[in-house]
Amino acid sequence: MTLVEICVDDLAGTLAAESAGADRVELCANLAEGGTTPSFGLIARVLESVTTLGVQVMIRPRGGDFVHSASELSVMLADVRAVRDLATQAPVPVGLVFGVLTEAGGIDIPAMRELIAAAEGVPATCHKAFDAARDLFAAHDALTGLGVVRILTSGGAATAPEGAPVLRELVAREPGGPVILAGGSVRVANVARLVADTGVTEVHLRAQVPGPRGDGGLVTDAALVRGVIAELGATRP
Repeated sequence: MTLVEICVDDLAGTLAAESAGADRVELCANLAEGGTTPSFGLIARVLESVTTLGVQVMIRPRGGDFVHSASELSVMLADVRAVRDLATQAPVPVGLVFGVLTEAGGIDIPAMRELIAAAEGVPATCHKAFDAARDLFAAHDALTGLGVVRILTSGGAATAPEGAPVLRELVAREPGGPVILAGGSVRVANVARLVADTGVTEVHLRAQVPGPRGDGGLVTDAALVRGVIAELGATRP
């Protein structure tokens, strides 16, 4: 089957994704900046409210690059521990999403090791910091060695469809390594082709439309989620 993960930034969007049949959400704040750590209150309410949906929580203290200072890392560690404690009581699978790079563009192995240790068994996904790495395959090797379970990536390209050749190579490395979660301009119109071209078993997207207030805000649209699932019907149970 092809697992569908929806990127959301509020409780309403989470529940819309669940009602539409999504498998998992990535919970973030500040999606306009690529996603940052959501509030503790939002995380808690989401975990209290969902019944079938896996929840991946973004741990990222700011937008911009993925090179984090010692003070930023200390905040990330505190956030990881807070989510870890909530995860132990959650009725659904919970994971953490983070990524740290060195100034040279490699995976910051000591920082990542600290974060993974703080998670105490809560599964870790590397977000699209991976796509900013200087050498994707060296980054993949480093993340495999760290025990990261999943990598969110567009194959280093601007969009996942453009990165399909690299995604296909990364999928070939999956045995014994992280699952490849394809994300980046994934749409109803291209998702089936993307899966066919790359062999990915998980896809990630924002399924948002302009909100009803006309103020530029976006809301998660259950119909878009259902549309993606329908396109993947042949690869889902």
